[in-house]
Amino acid sequence: MNGYRPQFSGFGARGMMPPVVKALLISNVAVYMITYFIPGTITGIFGLVPKLVWSRLMIWQLFTYMFLHGGFWHILMNMFILWMFGSDLERAWGSREFLKFYIICGVGAGLFNVAFQPSSLIPIIGASGAIYGILAAYALMYPNRLVYIYFLFPVKVKYLVIFLAVMSFFMSMGGGRDNIAHFAHLGGMLIGYVYLKFNIGMWRLNSLKYKISSFKHKQKMQKVARQHEKEKILMEEVDQILDKINKVGYDKLSKQEKRILEDASERLSDK
Repeated sequence: MNGYRPQFSGFGARGMMPPVVKALLISNVAVYMITYFIPGTITGIFGLVPKLVWSRLMIWQLFTYMFLHGGFWHILMNMFILWMFGSDLERAWGSREFLKFYIICGVGAGLFNVAFQPSSLIPIIGASGAIYGILAAYALMYPNRLVYIYFLFPVKVKYLVIFLAVMSFFMSMGGGRDNIAHFAHLGGMLIGYVYLKFNIGMWRLNSLKYKISSFKHKQKMQKVARQHEKEKILMEEVDQILDKINKVGYDKLSKQEKRILEDASERLSDK
């Protein structure tokens, strides 16, 4: 993934970098610089070692591993994708929801890796799990936007993400001989997809409930309005009958006029 052509409503068209993406970029680069200049046991303590997570309850690793990276190109690609795709998502969702999604995908990817490789003592590092969740989210929200591979070949985002998912799946079957945590990639993408599908489903359910409630309220208001209109007409008739009584007396009223007075009297008594 080496190029992206922005749409009018897409990335780069709305000014400054959103705050959470900016903060994640700064924090990841800062941690990378620390680990680069102060090498040591940081990876063993804060990287994700599946066996240590459950055997020694080093559960903080499920979060901290996302901020460690193994080399310049590793962090460059992850941060580039975070900036390129995450900016649009944060603008669309808001900073709080985007940060929650990022953490859920990252931690979920770590749990996914622990579940499938529970005895592994090889540290897993990098934000790739969260990044793959972002890619899945972007493909769901903007499936037909174009990414330019090597700045030359246009590919729709949905096809690119499907290709990456299939590649990660088959590579994970190879036992991790390429030193890449493909289970984390798959986990992040799966967690992101399920999270969004569930939330979209809940949004649709809430939207349906709101529409039903609005329809019932509208029906009720229409009924009240009709009732008020009937009462208005009735009171106009009562006023006319009362004027007639003043002029000719009650005995001169017709049966229908007397019935109207009785109905009006009953309604006022009920209220």
